[in-house]
Amino acid sequence: MENLSHETTQPCQISISETVTLEGLLTLPEHARAIVLFAHGSGSSRHSPRNQFVARVLQQTGLATLLFDLLTLQEEEQERITAHLRFDISLLSKRVVKATNWLMTTPATSPLKIGYFGASTGAAAALVAAAELPHLVGAIVSRGGRPDLAGDALSRVWTPTLLLVGARDSQVIELNRRACSLLKGEKRLELVSGATHLFEEPGTLEQVALHAQRWFIRYLRETPENPA
Repeated sequence: MENLSHETTQPCQISISETVTLEGLLTLPEHARAIVLFAHGSGSSRHSPRNQFVARVLQQTGLATLLFDLLTLQEEEQERITAHLRFDISLLSKRVVKATNWLMTTPATSPLKIGYFGASTGAAAALVAAAELPHLVGAIVSRGGRPDLAGDALSRVWTPTLLLVGARDSQVIELNRRACSLLKGEKRLELVSGATHLFEEPGTLEQVALHAQRWFIRYLRETPENPA
């Protein structure tokens, strides 16, 4: 990892345990000062076109990104049949914590401030992880997330959190409203005009990316120097 180019995306492997290794894609723009870890939702992976789109927008402003699989290939194959892991927020959040620790111990990324971008159930996993790592996570953005699944951890989240929900996704809007009321730190619920749950409508994913970009720049930027 020490020789990782700052101008390209390269595959990486994150060891979770002696038997579990997760695949990821790490992009480090030159002079990056912060990195956003993507926690994908159920049935999704580092190859998610929606999250890859958001990641590219973030990279354009100098933010590094880590897109990684919360499940192994074997687990994903089993999940398609049994659907037994997609709501296992405890398991998923522990893997987000492990990936965060990997960032902190990898020379290429250890100096960078960390943010989380979570989608669907991945948003709950990100919030639980942030509750466990309050001094490491500087900002969270949720896209069409299920923050309600974070349960009691919501009352322990002080990290600035932006909840992005499609304005036409009525059921998830209500779940996000309830979850937002329990968050302790700075928070905002933003409804994306014209969007349904998957933000497939023209221009809606672009809105998500721009909202996320502004939030991360605001909370992950370095503290300005005092004027002379």
